[in-house]
Formats: sequence, C-alpha cells, structure tokens
Amino acid sequence: MSFSSSSKEMPLRQHIEELRSRILHIVISIIIVTVFSMSFGIKPLELGGTILVYYPYPDPFHNVAIGITKYMQETLLPPEVKLIQTAPGQAFFSQIYVSILIGVIGSMPIIAKEIFGFISPAIENKTKIGILNIFLPTIFLFITGIIFSYVLVIPFVLDFLYNYGQAIGVETFLNIDNFISFVLQFFLGFGIAFELPMVMYAIALTGTVDAVFWRNNFRYAILVFVIFGALITPDGSGITMWFVTLPMLLLYVIGMVVIERKEKENLESL
Repeated sequence: MSFSSSSKEMPLRQHIEELRSRILHIVISIIIVTVFSMSFGIKPLELGGTILVYYPYPDPFHNVAIGITKYMQETLLPPEVKLIQTAPGQAFFSQIYVSILIGVIGSMPIIAKEIFGFISPAIENKTKIGILNIFLPTIFLFITGIIFSYVLVIPFVLDFLYNYGQAIGVETFLNIDNFISFVLQFFLGFGIAFELPMVMYAIALTGTVDAVFWRNNFRYAILVFVIFGALITPDGSGITMWFVTLPMLLLYVIGMVVIERKEKENLESL
C-alpha cells in the first residue's frame, strides 16, 4: 500500500483485496516454517570436537518440533510424570501443533510487517512513526509472553495439579496430545495477551481514541482481563488466571502511559 493520501480513499473492494493479499503472505510464511520444522533437524558441524556451526538436515523423525517437544517434556513435567500415546497418530499430530507454533513464532517478523503495512495509511498524517517502533516491540512482547508462561506459569500449574493426584496416591500418565495442547494454549494465550500495549498504541495512533479513553475505561478493562484469564487458562483452578490478569493490568498501565507521553510530545511539537 502506498503512503499517499489517495490510499485513504481506496474503495472497500481494494481494502479487502489488500487485506487478503497480506493474510496470504502471512499464511505462506507460517506454512513454510511449519513444514521446515516438521521435515528438518538441526545438526552440529564439528571439527576436532569443537562445534563450528549448526546446519539443517532432512530427518522427519528427529526434526525441530520433536526436539522442542522433548525439551518441554524434560523441563516442564515433574520427573514422575510420563507422557503416553493412547491411540495411533497422537504423537504425530502433537508434532503438527508444535510445528504450527514454531511457524507462528518464526513468522512474527512477517506478521508484524504485514499488519503495520495495512494500518499505516490510517496513521501516516497523524504522527510520524517508523516501522521499527511497531515491528520490534510486537515481536519482543509476543516472545516475552511465551517465555513468561514457560518459566513461571506452566511449571507452577503442572506441579500444582500433579500434587493433587499425589495427595490421593494416583499415578500420573499424561497423554502427549493433551500435554501439547495444554502448553500451546498457554503459549498463545500469553503471547497474545502481552501484545496489549501495542494494540492500544496502534488504536491510539489512528486517532480513534485518546489517552483519556483508556484511563476512563480502566475499571472495565479489569473485568475483561479477568474473563480473558479465565478463558485461556485450561486448568480450571481459578488461581492461574491471575497469572494472566495481573500482567495484563500492568501492560494496560504501560500502554496508557506510553500513549499519554506520545500525545504530550505531539502537542509540544505543534
């Protein structure tokens, strides 16, 4: 999309065509990374016992997704819990889910670029903003959300639920399909939740709302975050939803402060 004023007068049909084209670019990128992670492994090139570089090699039985699944099993599950497969194909489909997540993460630069390219004409005359101002924070916040859930939330939830089984003497065997779905739900939920400041910032840049709107609706945001936290945490304990709600409240405040500061800078530049 060009950055001329005529782009803002683009007919609805052209907007839809452009949106379709950008979504297609995103989907193609995700598919490429997904197929790669299911078809290739990463192997070290050694010389005299020293690793010089890692390179991809075709091996669907030792691929990137399987390596990540094994790592998650070793680092997230309590030692006594074993992953099992109760039906043919469960392990295979779990690798598809992991590969799709890798595809989404690996395509974040493309996703951020295409989203920014689509909304940029709406903000071009209201403020000067570089693509890096949107591009880098978007990727950083998404990955931060995943790391937060991986390091703090998922181990706590799994250990918390495992201890309930231990209290009544139940042996725990976890279906690999359920385990992967459980983990990925947290990853995507937290990754999306941590994008809140960028969503607020992008909306504010379009001029649709201002900082006063975000401040006046803070109490409603609390309710929305509690409901969102309850929906994306699959354990149902009512405890882990606060791992989502509290960070989102903090991110909301950060987004509000950034918007207020940006509005103040714009006023001073006039």
